[in-house]
Amino acid sequence: MGTAFKKLNRDWNAEPNAPDPKAKVDGADVLLEFLANPFQFRQFAEGDVLRLRFLSAVRFRLGATNDEGWYRGQCRFSGSAPAWGEFYEVAGDLKLGGVMDWVPVGGVVAGPMRHFLFYFRDVTFECTAADWRLEE
Repeated sequence: MGTAFKKLNRDWNAEPNAPDPKAKVDGADVLLEFLANPFQFRQFAEGDVLRLRFLSAVRFRLGATNDEGWYRGQCRFSGSAPAWGEFYEVAGDLKLGGVMDWVPVGGVVAGPMRHFLFYFRDVTFECTAADWRLEE
């Protein structure tokens, strides 16, 4: 089975130059905070923070692959992900061989888990969780 990407950010995105993503565990969830993109989405002002909550998370990572590595083909999804800088749900072959920097969360697997991927300028965020939501 191949890898499929579903883009999840429609009317928002991370600041393209210095999004400053931070992830932390909140009970069984993972919270990801980053600066919003006020250049492309006028409903945001400079300095506005967006927060994604990943519900019943099992694991997450902030990996070292940045935009330069992605464009040079050094990312495991280079050439298959539709675009850099977007937030996706990934299904099928996750190409996880060699990915060792997961942070365990301890969420209870009570049903199907989903894999989320967000490409920021200097890091890649991934999370395996039951669901996600944007908190404002």
